[in-house]
Amino acid sequence: MTIGNAELYRLKSDARRGLLENDLILQRFFERHGAQLSAEDGKVLGQLLALEDNDLMDLLIGRKDSVAALENEMQTPAFKNVLEKLREK
Repeated sequence: MTIGNAELYRLKSDARRGLLENDLILQRFFERHGAQLSAEDGKVLGQLLALEDNDLMDLLIGRKDSVAALENEMQTPAFKNVLEKLREK
């Protein structure tokens, strides 16, 4: 089941970040995958978007494979799937 328009709008609003690099990566992600996001994908994105900008950027560009705030969550298949999609070139 895909997320609704209201939830997608909220995620896109939360995705507006202080770092342009994060904005560009997130914008590309929503253009490619926004229409197919599941509720679980939305939950993962919400957790990622709650991170500080620098921690988020480190994950998005692959500088780090985990952050302490989400260490347990990052082991789930859903989290790995969303992060893989976010890292697509």
